[in-house]
Amino acid sequence: MDLTSTVDGLMDGLTADLVRLAAIPSVAFPGYPRAEVLRAHDLLVDLLREAGVEHIERLDLPDTSPVIYAEVPPPDPSAPTVLLYGHYDVQPPGDESLWLSPPFEPTPVEGGLRARGIADDKSNVIAHLGVLRAYGGRPPTGLKIVIEGQEEYGSAFDDYPAANPERFACDAMVIADMGNLRPGTPTLTTGLRGVAEVVVEVRTLAEARHSGAFGGAAPDALLALVRALAGLHDERGDVAVAGLRRDEWTGASYTEQEFRELAGVAAGMPLTGTGSLGERLWSGPAITVIGLDAPAVDGAASAVVPYARAKLNLRVHPQQDPGQAAGALVRHLRELRPYGVELTVTASEAGPGFEPAVEGPAYRAARTALREGWGAEPQFAAGGGSIPLVNGLAKAAPNAEVLLFGAQDSMCNLHAPNERVLFSELRGAVIAEAAFLREYAAAFRAAGGAR
Repeated sequence: MDLTSTVDGLMDGLTADLVRLAAIPSVAFPGYPRAEVLRAHDLLVDLLREAGVEHIERLDLPDTSPVIYAEVPPPDPSAPTVLLYGHYDVQPPGDESLWLSPPFEPTPVEGGLRARGIADDKSNVIAHLGVLRAYGGRPPTGLKIVIEGQEEYGSAFDDYPAANPERFACDAMVIADMGNLRPGTPTLTTGLRGVAEVVVEVRTLAEARHSGAFGGAAPDALLALVRALAGLHDERGDVAVAGLRRDEWTGASYTEQEFRELAGVAAGMPLTGTGSLGERLWSGPAITVIGLDAPAVDGAASAVVPYARAKLNLRVHPQQDPGQAAGALVRHLRELRPYGVELTVTASEAGPGFEPAVEGPAYRAARTALREGWGAEPQFAAGGGSIPLVNGLAKAAPNAEVLLFGAQDSMCNLHAPNERVLFSELRGAVIAEAAFLREYAAAFRAAGGAR
């Protein structure tokens, strides 16, 4: 089969189905219509059936949008089974005045389409559909297809695979919730940082006191908190908390100019920290102040502040235990005692990172496949965010190789206004995934079908 020609012939239909899917506001957050989430679910079930998938189930878990679970049997006992993952729910659109077109009206842009969720993750779901169509519903491997309906908000499904491993048993899995470092650069994501959150509280007075009468001796809670927060980084902006792992990054990364544009860094503004961008973003820690409780500037009284609070987001090396890392941050803060003031520090739930093995037959097949999909040499990169389900699936199938790639790219504005996907990336993802199934099936058989 000439996969490139086959996929090129499918692109008009795949694009039309992506438009249909992206027009559904399938936001699974509280306060949004559940009917729209179910409508997206039902459309995908119909599309899977039309693509030749006969075994389709609906998994209903407590307080969770339905999960599509489907199976395609292997063509023969010597063929491997590959799990394909994606999600059909999307982030809320946010401030719609910042969009150049209505977020749920897919709109042409140069080389692609703009809509909320069209990259994250509906393009990747459509890519799975494209692979099924390319093979007429009979791929060279067995398939287990998992399309989640509440990934963006979080759900009980995160823990379901590990508790039901027989459903998710496979030889390799393609987690299509990632994409390329930049358009046209085929990228395998080989690391996800772990995450934890810590709240710091300071109370110094029973209530606010006049800053003229008491300032200078009465302990200011906000000053103590600011002093503590300033102690989290050194003068160069590197994290100064002992016990947080940081390694050299040896994979691909952004150029500084690319990163400045992606992050919206103002001209002349220095970047934080030292070392390579990959090290700062993926193989080292990051601490961000994501919330602050303090008197507002407008209407502020001339008073010593009695209470202040901050919420910190901690990102950690993919192989570091996030609970241990959060403990190191808690200890660091408690030991600071700015101006002798004791801090109350509390860690909340932590999510582990992920770093797959990359030397197995599935990764060798994937490198060949991505080269075929995009016509360029594949790169290894990482993600600063976390995908909790990846660890759940890896626990359910501990011997399966886990590959993360897809139709997104780092410049697609996911979770931001004016999210877009490029047709070139969707096409590349379909070709690459289809080629991966072909290459992996051949390698698996050549190795004697050993699992």
